Amino acid sequence: MAQQIYDISRRISPELVVWPGDTPFSYRQLLDKRQSASVNLTTLTLSAHTGSHADAPWHFMRTGISPADMPLDKFIGPAHVASIDRKQGGITPDDFKGKDLEGVKRLLIHTWVSDSPDHEWPEDFPYLTTDLVDWLGEKQVVLMGVDMPSVDSFDSEFLPAHHRMHRYDMVNLEMLMLKGVPDGVYELIALPLKFTDVDGSPVRAILRTLDSNSPKPAPSNGQPESA
Repeated sequence: MAQQIYDISRRISPELVVWPGDTPFSYRQLLDKRQSASVNLTTLTLSAHTGSHADAPWHFMRTGISPADMPLDKFIGPAHVASIDRKQGGITPDDFKGKDLEGVKRLLIHTWVSDSPDHEWPEDFPYLTTDLVDWLGEKQVVLMGVDMPSVDSFDSEFLPAHHRMHRYDMVNLEMLMLKGVPDGVYELIALPLKFTDVDGSPVRAILRTLDSNSPKPAPSNGQPESA
């Protein structure tokens, strides 16, 4: 069976919801071939956190690095997709009981938020606890990906999950779209753009099946089958 690619990025359009108070995506066409221009040329206006994106340390630190200086190897490689039932509140290691996370280095958490339309803000989404980050840090996980707008709670002022992940030198992806992706192990490719002096970057995130044994849907008991 040929390798399969899952596009796990949110579609960027003017209808895409953004964090309340952030800049929505918009565009302006400077040149238009329909009006006799030689090419179509478009100017984009968007937040560094538009759609599926990577946070840079400068997002939550006074002196953190920008996307241009982030280690790209962490955004490429084997990744476990794991669905959990939690609807709200803090995600803990207990939410992954029965999940096969053997050898996990990149974890992508699939929640109900992936079912939210692009234009709707997900109210009261779940978030990472520091206990979960410590648990994954001990496993030497290098990347955490979530389908929620943030790894921290919506009303968090101190961003404990962001800071605890940085302590473990762990990077993150937010606002992934994991709807229709069976639990299992894939190759993740989700590179941030080479922006300097900004605090994040949109990514085109994809998952590619590792070999002919494509991941199978989770059985009825909710436990995934690894690829």
